[in-house]
Amino acid sequence: MISTLNDIRGLKITIMGLGLHGGGIASARFFAEHGAFVTVTDLRNKHTLSPSLEKLADLPIRYTLGRHESEDFTSADLVIKNPAVPRKSKYLQLARQVETDISVFLRLNTRPLIAVTGSKGKSTTVSALHQIMKAADPRVLLGGNITVSPLTFLEECLSPSSSPVILELSSWQLADIQPITLLQPRIAVITNILADHQNSYENMQEYAEDKARIFAGQDAESPSICFFDDSYGPWFAENTPGRPLFYSAKPLPPEIGDGAFLDAGRGYYRVNNTLHEIVPPEVNVAGVHNRLNLLVAALIATIQGVPTEVIHREGAAFSGIEHRMELVEVIHGVRWYNDSAATIPDATAAGLRSLDGKVHLIVGGTDKQLDFSPLNAAWNLAASIHLLNGSASDHMQKALAQQQVPFSGPFDTLGSAVLSARSAASPGDAVLFSPGSTSFGMFLNEFDRGRAFKALVEELKTNKTLDELDQ
Repeated sequence: MISTLNDIRGLKITIMGLGLHGGGIASARFFAEHGAFVTVTDLRNKHTLSPSLEKLADLPIRYTLGRHESEDFTSADLVIKNPAVPRKSKYLQLARQVETDISVFLRLNTRPLIAVTGSKGKSTTVSALHQIMKAADPRVLLGGNITVSPLTFLEECLSPSSSPVILELSSWQLADIQPITLLQPRIAVITNILADHQNSYENMQEYAEDKARIFAGQDAESPSICFFDDSYGPWFAENTPGRPLFYSAKPLPPEIGDGAFLDAGRGYYRVNNTLHEIVPPEVNVAGVHNRLNLLVAALIATIQGVPTEVIHREGAAFSGIEHRMELVEVIHGVRWYNDSAATIPDATAAGLRSLDGKVHLIVGGTDKQLDFSPLNAAWNLAASIHLLNGSASDHMQKALAQQQVPFSGPFDTLGSAVLSARSAASPGDAVLFSPGSTSFGMFLNEFDRGRAFKALVEELKTNKTLDELDQ
């Protein structure tokens, strides 16, 4: 068991799943730099993982790529698993001890924690919160699922400090924390529960139970922030050991007591029947869902004692994050938005509702056994629809045909879909790339997909032809 940094020296450590998001890289570097003998194993090959391998080239790390070998697990003192690795993996069963970068951080961290999870909105919420709180206290740190492993800043967290660490946590990361009482957040949030990862869970309840683990280590005085409008919100409030605090897109009923809500474009925190405005009407992010994300960030910052003027200033200035309703370019009067992080239908529907004027939607990809019905009421919000090829698009085509909604495609390349949308759009319109699904096979992940889209949009400024964009 690791209880100090000195415990790491001389250990044999296997990193299972190097990946491309940064967590595996950070774990490998952290343990190698602290004197461990590190082996990295990943089912992907050297070519696919080359961006990650290049970042570790200066370290004496052993690699097993394109396969797993039992000996890497049986001989290891400790295995660090990637969140995407199934917990029932036969190789993990061979290990003496299994941890994650999050659990190692939690064992050594001495700072107070603010933890945020949810199906959608968690990355935007923690990013807005970090911007607000960092303006008041530059020592505030952000890590977790937002592709920054907390191991990268662990040494700043070894001495007690009142400056908190903000952690964004996925359901997989929460499930991997053993025991869950390692996580004891001063404030915990579940933004919402939407159908996601149903190819990895037996049902929605199992998924929600993993999310609820974020509250499990709280004490009775710690706020547990739940979304009142979500069907699981009341269930979370009933089952947390912490102090439930609701937020909503509309004024909360008086009997709910203290809580936060939106009303006429403004965000309020109600305490003892007194309203405090915490989100101003003029903000830089589009959509009610993003205003809700700002509301949660402002609520946490208020609880943490950040001055109201700082919350207003930084909340209004927050412009969102990459791949989430990101305005890429305005070309010949057409706004191009990258919403590649919309990996579920609900997120695409929310994106369509966020934009004014005619919206031309690029959508589709790989199915992960999701419910596509949330899009059925939103298809008519799109002025035109351009489908990317994939198993999710097969479901979408059937729904569009049943509703007699016209569409273009499905296209085998993103470049073809981009040019199709360009031909449909006029000055004053918007093109929204919001896939509503994953993209296995065509792209490495949603970030790779988003970067590819942005590169194509940049190419449009040179009036590239279809053949040139498809290369």
